[in-house]
Parts: sequence; structure tokens; C-alpha cells
Amino acid sequence: MFEVLRDVVRAMSQGLAITIAPHHTVLTTSEAAQLLGISRPTLVRLLEAGEIPFDQPNRHRRLRLADVLAYQERSHRARAAGLDQMVRDGEADGLYDLPLDVPFERLPVDDGER
Repeated sequence: MFEVLRDVVRAMSQGLAITIAPHHTVLTTSEAAQLLGISRPTLVRLLEAGEIPFDQPNRHRRLRLADVLAYQERSHRARAAGLDQMVRDGEADGLYDLPLDVPFERLPVDDGER
């Protein structure tokens, strides 16, 4: 519990907004999009692609907070893995060993052999 409070205080001291809600909370598409930092149409595309489960008891889609947070975590992990792979590729290609004064045009080009 102490860690949660510490994280909340740290975020608030950085000017970040804090929301505390049970995981079974139901969100509108607008609320979920805002939480994820994406547009509502982008969220709807994710829903239609099956990336995030939702209910549609009438015309309006409803999402569980837990499902939105799970997607956010998966998305974060995928981005981090992609960046890690880019660093490994750069290291393997020797890009981190080049002197800083080498112009961008002279960087080695991957010929597809790996």
C-alpha cells in the first residue's frame, strides 16, 4: 500500500493526473481513448480488430478498465521489445562504434545478409 501512495504522490508532484478506480470499472470509448492517449476512432479500430474486448449492449461500446490496462501493458511491452531489437541491430551492425563526425550518408547499409 505504501508503494501505491508513494507512486501517486510522485506522479502528482510531476503534475500528472491520477485516477483511482476498481478494475471492474466500465469505460466509454471516449474515456478509454483518453486513458490510452489515442483518438476515439483509433480506439474503435483497435476494438474492431479484436485488440481489446468490449461489450455493446446497445449502440454504445463499453470497455472494462482491466481490459484497457491489459492492452496498455501489452502495447508498452511490444514497443519496448521493438526498441530493444533496434538497439541490438545497431550494435550488430557496428553503428555505435562509428565516430560522431561520420556523416549520416556514410553509414553502412544493411544488405539483407543475416
